[in-house]
Amino acid sequence: MRAVAARHRFQLLPGVPLAELTTLGVGGPARYLAECPDEEALGDCLAWARREGLRVAVLGGGSNLLAADGGWDGVVVRVGDGRIRAWKDGGIARVTAGGGASWDGLVAWAVEEGLAGIECLGGIPGRVGAAPVQNVGAYGQEVADVVTAVRAVDRRTGEARRIPARECGFGYRASRFKGEWGERWVVTAVEFALRRGGEARVEYAELRARLGMGDGTPPPPLGAVRRAVIELRRGKSMVIDEGDPNRRSAGSFFVNPVVEAAVADAVCAGRGDEVPPPPRWPAGEGRVKLSAAWLIEAAGFPRGFGAGRVGLSTRHALAIVNRGGATAAEVVRLAAEVRRAVRERFGVVLRPEPVFLGFEGDGDAVLG
Repeated sequence: MRAVAARHRFQLLPGVPLAELTTLGVGGPARYLAECPDEEALGDCLAWARREGLRVAVLGGGSNLLAADGGWDGVVVRVGDGRIRAWKDGGIARVTAGGGASWDGLVAWAVEEGLAGIECLGGIPGRVGAAPVQNVGAYGQEVADVVTAVRAVDRRTGEARRIPARECGFGYRASRFKGEWGERWVVTAVEFALRRGGEARVEYAELRARLGMGDGTPPPPLGAVRRAVIELRRGKSMVIDEGDPNRRSAGSFFVNPVVEAAVADAVCAGRGDEVPPPPRWPAGEGRVKLSAAWLIEAAGFPRGFGAGRVGLSTRHALAIVNRGGATAAEVVRLAAEVRRAVRERFGVVLRPEPVFLGFEGDGDAVLG
């Protein structure tokens, strides 16, 4: 093992427990963990894995991952480049961040530099390389709004390529990197266009209320918006806080479903008189986005639901929490129970947000 590591620029570690590398804190060992400081090391690692006939998975901050109890019989790769570089282009700042950079660290840096465009995305755990894969979004902003290109290495050839944003197929919590390109590219850097001296974008009602903004109120400084976002996230246990009993989770376990307007109307009509109507947002082309958290609670799963080692967060029904010593199988059982109940009550299928690693099939297949 040491000989392999010595011949290449990547560091190779055997038998690393995935539970130690994920915020949910479950999962067996990866056969190998490869630490790759740059694209050249990553290319070496991918070539070595091909020669050895080993499957490759990519790990960022581990905040959006459910690893199986049996682990991963392959190589888990982490890209270590955390550099942030920027240059001026008129009123735009062109920013390139390495895939290994902290996402919240990038947001904090941008706010400090007076660069608008990602201030509502503060407090989200994980690394920059994962942001375009999931098209990370919160409080009215998403990564696709500001990404201009993604730099990635082809797993099949080791070739690095700059992929323009228009080719990435961004959608709601989706991209081609998560879909059809899921087994092809490893993101090594992301390019952004941020507004120099721009105003904060504060459109989300909950955030506006926290900031005390009424109609016509000008937006506060970028820093105030980021702080308000983090306060809201902390109130929902959606930031990493060692003192929070809800801290071991993968964040939102399900994405808000986008459905036809008629389906949303049926959900509202079938909720029962004792339940307030669901939050809903226009999603274009006659479609509506519904609140997954509302659906979960209305289907009989309140915050804090569940006895034993796995349950729902006491602060947010969307988060499945490892209360200590849980297994991936226990997480799957609860997630499947919640999903089945929502489908039976409202006819809406909740889609899982985390990546399922080491399972037979993707999240939809595993949950049934």
